[in-house]
Amino acid sequence: MNLPGHILYFLPLLFVSTVFSASQSELRSLLEFKKGIQTDPLRRVLDSWNYTPLQEPDACPRQWTGLECDENGNVSAIVLDRLGLGGELKFNTLTGLGALRNLSLSGNNFTGRVAPALGSMASLQHLDLSGNSFYGPIPLRIKDMWDMRYLNLSKNKFTGGFPSVFMNLQQLKVLDLHSNDFHGDIVDLVSELRNVEHVDLSYNGFSGRLSVALEKISSLANTVHYLNLSHNKLSGFFRGEAIQLFRNLRVLDLGDNQVNDQLPSFGSLPNLRVLRLGNSQLFGPIPEELLETSLQLEELDLSNNGFTGSIPGINSTSLRFLNLSSNSLSGSLPTIPRECVVMDLSSNMISADVSIIQNWEASLEVLDMSSNKLSGSFPNLTKQCGNLMTLNLRNNSVEGNLPSLLETCPRLSTVDLSLNELNGPIPGSFFTSGTLTRLNLSGNHFTGPLSLRGSHVSELLSLPLDPLIEYLDLSSNSLLGALPPDVGNVVGLKLLNLAKNNFSGHLPSELGKLGKLEYLDLSDNKFSGHIPDNLPPSLKVFNVSNNDLSGTLPVNLRRFPETSFRPGNSLLSIPNDLPPPTSIPGSINNQGRHQSSKGNIRVAIILASLGAAAMIVFVLLVYHRSQHKDFHGRSGFGGQSTGRDVKLGRFTRPSLFNFHTNDQPPPTSLSFSHDHLLTSKSRSLSGQTEFVTEIAEHGLPGEVATTSASVNPLDNHPATSGRKSSPGSPLSSSPRFIEACEQPVMLDVYSPDRLAGELFFLDSSLAFTAEELSRAPAEVLGRSSHGTLYKATLHSGHMLTVKWLRVGLVKHKKEFAKEVKRIGSIRHPNIVPLRAYYWGPREQERLLLADYFQGDSLALHLYETTPRRYPPLSFNQRLKVAVDVARCLLYLHDRGLPHGNLKPTNVLLVGAEYDARLTDYSLHRLMTPAGIAEQILNMGALGYRAPELASSAKPIPSFKADVYAFGVILMELLTRRSAGDIISGQSSAVDLTDWVRLCDQEGRGMDCIDRDIAGGEEPSKAMDELLAVSLRCILPVNERPNIRQVFEDICSISV
Repeated sequence: MNLPGHILYFLPLLFVSTVFSASQSELRSLLEFKKGIQTDPLRRVLDSWNYTPLQEPDACPRQWTGLECDENGNVSAIVLDRLGLGGELKFNTLTGLGALRNLSLSGNNFTGRVAPALGSMASLQHLDLSGNSFYGPIPLRIKDMWDMRYLNLSKNKFTGGFPSVFMNLQQLKVLDLHSNDFHGDIVDLVSELRNVEHVDLSYNGFSGRLSVALEKISSLANTVHYLNLSHNKLSGFFRGEAIQLFRNLRVLDLGDNQVNDQLPSFGSLPNLRVLRLGNSQLFGPIPEELLETSLQLEELDLSNNGFTGSIPGINSTSLRFLNLSSNSLSGSLPTIPRECVVMDLSSNMISADVSIIQNWEASLEVLDMSSNKLSGSFPNLTKQCGNLMTLNLRNNSVEGNLPSLLETCPRLSTVDLSLNELNGPIPGSFFTSGTLTRLNLSGNHFTGPLSLRGSHVSELLSLPLDPLIEYLDLSSNSLLGALPPDVGNVVGLKLLNLAKNNFSGHLPSELGKLGKLEYLDLSDNKFSGHIPDNLPPSLKVFNVSNNDLSGTLPVNLRRFPETSFRPGNSLLSIPNDLPPPTSIPGSINNQGRHQSSKGNIRVAIILASLGAAAMIVFVLLVYHRSQHKDFHGRSGFGGQSTGRDVKLGRFTRPSLFNFHTNDQPPPTSLSFSHDHLLTSKSRSLSGQTEFVTEIAEHGLPGEVATTSASVNPLDNHPATSGRKSSPGSPLSSSPRFIEACEQPVMLDVYSPDRLAGELFFLDSSLAFTAEELSRAPAEVLGRSSHGTLYKATLHSGHMLTVKWLRVGLVKHKKEFAKEVKRIGSIRHPNIVPLRAYYWGPREQERLLLADYFQGDSLALHLYETTPRRYPPLSFNQRLKVAVDVARCLLYLHDRGLPHGNLKPTNVLLVGAEYDARLTDYSLHRLMTPAGIAEQILNMGALGYRAPELASSAKPIPSFKADVYAFGVILMELLTRRSAGDIISGQSSAVDLTDWVRLCDQEGRGMDCIDRDIAGGEEPSKAMDELLAVSLRCILPVNERPNIRQVFEDICSISV
């Protein structure tokens, strides 16, 4: 067909106009998308994404930050990673970009939902929204993004089950969903994956069993190289032919799950290089093939499980990282491959002569064999030691003199040889290195004087010009002589513990040069003379008790309690107005929620003193009885106690139950009621009551210390039963667990038969008998208003927390069973779920069973003092905790269940991301009215009770009361002050809520923000917004928002 000439003339112009119009459409889409960007600290986007008239048809704005264009001038990529951008994005504004293949917004502070319209962008091949605050469910329409190759939604706040979309995404190679709130059956998701090479679903709430049929996983197994399913709720393990299908797999991470199984054979996986299965409730022997040459593993992590037997011979030529810690492994030390650089065999029952390590050829960087049964003399390390940076042999029976390690190990930065039988002088080479930062030699038999940069040939310690040492613990030895003035040259010291030695002479004034010193314990020595008046203001813990000091107490030390100076020091003049023992500066006040009434404070002090006296009497009684009675307790980890164990107060863990056939305990057993307050001689540095009662600390019988044992900065492992502890050492304890050197708890249940009680399961995935539970080794974790909490380890290796409810607390069986089933049906990623309950024939036999999670409470993270196990929480971490708790409360409230007992000790922070998990939720539904009243009274004493509950004749927990308690926790997160703190104001003392309210009314709200997060680079606007939310939460009940409003307000805060 012939067209008229004038039509042919206009065709090129029509084409140009069409292209120009398409570019204008893309510009409009980009400018609409820009409107969602509210924060741009670098002005990279807001300054460059500006409209200018188009001069050419190819008008893609290539000069705009993050934009890329294809050969046709269409926008093909938007890459705005890690620019600090923030705002609520509307993804439907991008649907006009028909050629967009790459959308990458990772590492910003964006929020908003993923709109279903995103699914219409069929051209997308690369979508990365990781590291933001996007929330809500994933829309089903993403199944239409059929050309997707890379999908990364990790580190957001997405929730719900992941939709069934992957059958359509056949081109997908990388899927990363880690660190969200996804849940559902893992099998439903992985069975849809085709051709995927990298899968990361870790840190979610996925559940289900991995032992599934071949057809469910065959498509994934054939192609996947990297598979990370850790930190979920998965059970079982790939079986038989299924594991053989993963022939291309290089990295497998199933750690922190509930596998509760034995390991299958991995011999058919020739490409496997990294295997991480820590904390997964595995048991049985370690398969030999994992340590053989046939399997070329480079990293193997089987820590925190229930593996038994000896360690197989290691002949691997590729293994570099080996972690078998915290199991029940026994036997002798294996030969270590030459390539190994990190080896952790700690917290097992390995018995061998430690000198064998001098035959190892590996050039290790980290060696941890603490808490085993090693013996023999310390070897001279030579060729193995050149790269060694961390050496930990704590809590063994190594003896003899200590060689000059730092002469052969020049890179050492951490040395922990505490709790052994070492003797002789301390080698002077320990302070000739410019790399050593942490040294713990406490609990040995070292002798001789301490000479710092002395002129004598026999000096023990010779400091370099700029020593890096920060933590030095030489306590519980037999060192003698004076503390030399050269101690002032160790200017980096944060902790110095010389307690329980034979030091004498005057305290040098050069201690005042230690400007970073926070912990100083010189107690139980023979120091005399005056206390220097120039000790650094940085001190948070100070103890010189049991010495012969005299003179007048310096003014700058009068902030410490009398127990820092007494007993002992009879010639030291001490004022009468020193703070009580629980009011150590920088700590948590345990007087409960005070008003300004001085009378209430006096009553609380008297009660605290009586309680302390009662605990001392109790510990002395236990110690006295322990000298006359033998303790026996079968332990899956600890084995049988030796004579030396008993001498040092080291015992194997007792059974959770000790059943007897009559109403009298056997004569060889020490029996305690579960109502006893089991706590140590040592007070928590925080001073808060619940740190004594709910987070038990260890101690040695027969001794009364004036300061608490604190977190060990040299040891990443929690203290466990069956291990000894250095008396008074701040470097050898964990406030989360109770040491067995405190008398073991033998709980007597006077039942005619072991199986007389009934065990009811609330979760079908768990199965064991009441008899198995009765034999489970148990550790005391702490005590709350409901009863005593234990950690029980079943024979299978599965770990549970068992709450032994107090007598007279709970309802009758029928009502109890109805309510506990309702509570037990709750499943949420931020909940510690109930798994079962036990109802015994006697009233004192009422138990709740839940999963055990490795982690510490929010209270400990906020209020632990030096030396800290954890760094201070950043504002982002605190905000994440607030969001997690609010989300969980919303879930409970939507199901008609108030929490009823919300406080920081009932918020557990789990994993590297500090995911919050709530405990003790809705337990008031199991209680009698008297039990409910007592719980609310306890809440009031600690500062979390809503005012309307205080004025009610018959108070019961409510949704609005939860919101009030949550508001108080928000204030604690922002201020790092305890709800029970009494804060000095201009006119009188006020509690935390009144103080925050007053600061806000006076326009100085930022003055009350914790200095760890205020004044730096943290977002002050977000802090102010969170402070406003906290104040709304404590409004009168008729003005107080509900938890949904609070949750939405917190989620809207942009950081």
